[in-house]
Order: sequence, then C-alpha cells, then structure tokens
Amino acid sequence: MGDTIRLRDDEVHEEPAVSLDSFLDQSNATAVRIEAGEDARQLLPFLDRLSLIEIDFPAFGDGRGYSAAQILRESGYTGELRASGDVLLDQVSHMRRCGFDAFAPDSPINPRLMEEAIQRYEHVYQATSDQRTPIWRLRHG
Repeated sequence: MGDTIRLRDDEVHEEPAVSLDSFLDQSNATAVRIEAGEDARQLLPFLDRLSLIEIDFPAFGDGRGYSAAQILRESGYTGELRASGDVLLDQVSHMRRCGFDAFAPDSPINPRLMEEAIQRYEHVYQATSDQRTPIWRLRHG
C-alpha cells in the first residue's frame, strides 16, 4: 500500500480503523473502516465522536464509496474521510468533491500530481459537498 496523503492540517489520527461490525459492537473506537457494500448510514448516530472514517475502494470502477462519502458529509461529518484501496489519480478530483480529504492508495500517487489533478478544473457542473458553485449558477443573463 502507498503512503497516506492527507489534505488536512489537523492532527494525524494514529488509532487503526476498526471494521463497521466491530465499531457497532464497541463504544470506544474513534476510527472505522467501511467496506464496499456496507451502509455508511449506520454511522450517522456516531459522527460526532469519529475522527476518521476510511472507505475502501476494492476496484477503481466500484463507485459505492463516493455515495458513502457524500452521505457522511451531507450528514455533518467533519472528521477525516479517507479513500483507500484501488484509488487512481484520475479519480482524486471527483473523490475530493465528494468530501474525501485523505487518500491511502494501493499504489503510490505523486502528491504534486494529485494537487494538479484536484486543481485542474476551474468550474464544475454539479453541486456537491465541496461547496463549489456550479457553473450554471455563475451564468448571467
């Protein structure tokens, strides 16, 4: 696995993430890992005590993690949201728009290229959790 790239400036979460089932069975974990197909909504009652939620991408074409991230951010989660697994450079800007702010890819990604990918598009078409204004709202006339 490549190194984790964080786009946050707060303290690094050192506690290992536990599985969703383990988290729901215990009361003291502050980090949880969601596997593909697990329902992120099960975490909604606990968002205020979680400092890390890691969402696994078992294959680059599996988009369920995007939905999980969007649900968590729209529900008020402000902690670290980490995409792990088969995370590719081409996906990073889209993952960022859904609320991911840390990445633990299976294969290393150059942080400079990641920043370029995130900044590549000045305008976006959809509203999402990153609060960027869609281009259609910017049009005058």
